[in-house]
Amino acid sequence: MTRVRTAVVAAALVAALAPVTFGGPTAFAASPAAVAAGTAAEVGTVVQEGGRLTVPAGEEGPVTLRFTATLPTGVTGPVTASFELDTWLKEGEAGSSPVSEDVIRSTCAVNGVSYGACAWHMPYSRSDLQDPPTPPSLDLPAVPAAETLAYAVTLDADRTAAVLGHPDARVELKDGTGATVARGTLGLDFVPGTPPASRRGALHARDRDGVLWRYEGTGDVTRPFATRKRVGGGWNAYTAVVPLTSPTADGRGDLVARDRAGVLWYYRGTGKPSAPFAPRERIGGGWNAYTALVGVGDGSLVARDKDGVLWRYKKEYDTLYGPRQRVGGGWNTYTALTMSGARDGALGRDRDGVLWKYDYWGSYPAPPFQQRQRVGGGWNTYTAITGAAELGRDENPDLVARDRDGRLWLYQGVRTPLSGLVPGSSRSLVGGGWNTYDLMF
Repeated sequence: MTRVRTAVVAAALVAALAPVTFGGPTAFAASPAAVAAGTAAEVGTVVQEGGRLTVPAGEEGPVTLRFTATLPTGVTGPVTASFELDTWLKEGEAGSSPVSEDVIRSTCAVNGVSYGACAWHMPYSRSDLQDPPTPPSLDLPAVPAAETLAYAVTLDADRTAAVLGHPDARVELKDGTGATVARGTLGLDFVPGTPPASRRGALHARDRDGVLWRYEGTGDVTRPFATRKRVGGGWNAYTAVVPLTSPTADGRGDLVARDRAGVLWYYRGTGKPSAPFAPRERIGGGWNAYTALVGVGDGSLVARDKDGVLWRYKKEYDTLYGPRQRVGGGWNTYTALTMSGARDGALGRDRDGVLWKYDYWGSYPAPPFQQRQRVGGGWNTYTAITGAAELGRDENPDLVARDRDGRLWLYQGVRTPLSGLVPGSSRSLVGGGWNTYDLMF
């Protein structure tokens, strides 16, 4: 029995040290150094500092990922490193922004030495059928070997990175021969951050002295508006002021204003928050025939006359509208008409307090709106209702409404299977004192 056991052990040792052949040159299962030492190659560890890192995908700026790699004795450099996420981007998941190398921007430092920008590879699959998908990865700088290597990697993610979710990142360090000398896993949590100013809404309000004030969206629904800014005086010259495109925090968004003589004026958005409107340009007279004006879709206007007939004016140039097109009658049923905030439709509140949504059809000369959809009742409690571009971080346009006590309420936009994008059923209080304004848009 003893001879049999000795033979088995000897055979196992011979097999362990034998070369492995793959139909070509001989390859060893372990590195030559490991074979000479009679041991398997040692692999070091990678430890993340502070646990999983939350990365805002927005305007917040970079956060720093810190981790330390401990290498085996005798490693020779240069040591290279990279990490790869265990998820990937799919076409269409990154919102309206294209997938690019700038989804995440990073700089790298090792043991206190800055190596500047380090390169992300951000491919995306074009369909679920693409096989295999290629995950995002980051190349870290090559550095001299040391017992420990402390990495500091900044992560500045734009809003498209939110679709990455909560990936783990597999880290691998290699020595000068290409052998793996350390590996580990890092945890990242990409969460929606503050949208860029071009995607955040802005609210304008005229006080009773004719001064126009501007409230820029913050991207945080718990405090949706920044401190107001004065646009200028003299706006009480107008009996109607309506946006043609949703105002945004970066100073964009055109509007038209009708004076008491019925002349309509055009204000082009400048893209400068400190002076959001260019000097006015005259469109033409006769607009006192209308009891309501609403900007829809591509900068076109719909206008309701005194008989309740709705007309569409298609925008041709900045200060010119084509011949009007009759949409239909019966629009006197609405006590309030406003832009939906989605840049593609209108909202109407009827005499029973029910709010209806009209999605913009867009094509011309076809009718401008799709069939109306019911949002809900109880909206006659409000003295002002206006749609707004995104005020939160979910890419949905929102709505604000002022009640009779001067309190302003925020309704966040939600997407439903049947109705698409609509104001949500729950509201949150923005604040009081809004009765100081006689016009909001």
